[in-house]
Amino acid sequence: MSLTPIRQTLIGLLSDGQFHSGEQLGEQLGISRAAVSKHMAALKGLGLDLFSLTGKGYRLACPLALYDQAQLQSAIPLAPVHVYNVIDSTNQYLLDRVASLRSGECCLAECQTAGRGRRGKPWVSPFGCQLLLSMYWRLEQGMAAAMGLSLAVGVAVVEALESLGYHGVELKWPNDLYYQGRKLAGILVEMSGSAGASCNLVIGIGLNLAMPEREGEKIDQAWAELRHIQPELLDRNLLAARIITSLQQAMARFEQSGLGDFVAGWNRLDHFAGRPVRLLMGEQEIRGIERGIDDRGALRLETAEGIKFYLGGELSLRRGD
Repeated sequence: MSLTPIRQTLIGLLSDGQFHSGEQLGEQLGISRAAVSKHMAALKGLGLDLFSLTGKGYRLACPLALYDQAQLQSAIPLAPVHVYNVIDSTNQYLLDRVASLRSGECCLAECQTAGRGRRGKPWVSPFGCQLLLSMYWRLEQGMAAAMGLSLAVGVAVVEALESLGYHGVELKWPNDLYYQGRKLAGILVEMSGSAGASCNLVIGIGLNLAMPEREGEKIDQAWAELRHIQPELLDRNLLAARIITSLQQAMARFEQSGLGDFVAGWNRLDHFAGRPVRLLMGEQEIRGIERGIDDRGALRLETAEGIKFYLGGELSLRRGD
């Protein structure tokens, strides 16, 4: 669904979280009340938590701080920042342009229409309710050096959240952020390159901020949002800038030292540390006690046969009960 200039203006007017009458909105936009109603229905289709009350008008369930490209670029001078209202996929936007990008270049969107998670699962992304971020990095050491990258990214994101006062966030091997046992964010790293050459990396992050209940019902697992940690959300421009800066710094460290610099940090944040888990490998299921990761990013699993190590790929980690 496209976001026309009128709909962009409507979102801007409603972003204060106050009631606005259909008549008042129509006058401001130069359209009829009936046309306002049709545009509101279209905005609901993007997942906006929008409702109306007879005699008062329309309002968003909570105020919405839209991304400000100039403010973000000023806070993140290392590389260009691209901001979109609606996009198919922030990862795909960068993947389609790798030949012309600089390391650290980012794409942010208010809403994705074709976002995807691990193993191609669709990513539910109602307008303005998540941090949808992708960052490009050229890894000169090649694809082999990217092993364990998603683990380093997870540490960088949690450390950025902690610096903003969001405590209690943990990591689930290999790609997720958890809060109180529920998924708060997902990480998707996509790469391209050839043997003996540099590697193009696109790091995608989807972080729940404040999800409307009806949109949350579309998610097929227990989920959390930043509003569960702190009811008053920070300005998303500040949040995005802090996470991007943390990612850029983490990638520079990863490029120099690999995953080793992040292992202790990851194990500190390990959601399943010391707990019984099930590791799914296709139809096979392995049970054991989770004992963190090693320097390669392999999961350490204490089984009846002793400690075993498992690298990513199509493996899926679950609770042991």
